[in-house]
Amino acid sequence: MTTADLGNHAINAELQIDQVQTHDATTATVAVHCIRGPFRLGARFHRILEAPEPIHLELTRILAYGRPIDELESVHTALVTLCGTGTGNLKSGDLASGWQVIQGSNPSG
Repeated sequence: MTTADLGNHAINAELQIDQVQTHDATTATVAVHCIRGPFRLGARFHRILEAPEPIHLELTRILAYGRPIDELESVHTALVTLCGTGTGNLKSGDLASGWQVIQGSNPSG
């Protein structure tokens, strides 16, 4: 697994936002595509690629084919729940506007 550097955070997880299904001030349910992973429960996301404002979101649930799982490998899709600050910055993607990518790191261990 490769990692990049984002300040003090090693990036080893990147998710492409396909569709924001629901969100409020601190929680978002989002359909994602894993483009760098795997990513695991407890992963923390700190940045939206090419966006100036930071986010501070923790991955609290992964559903793949309607079943809860602890980890998702690259190239797979899932419905995830993210909690923290920055949920209002997440946007659904499409061919015309492109897709957001959030970057973060998995929990240690």
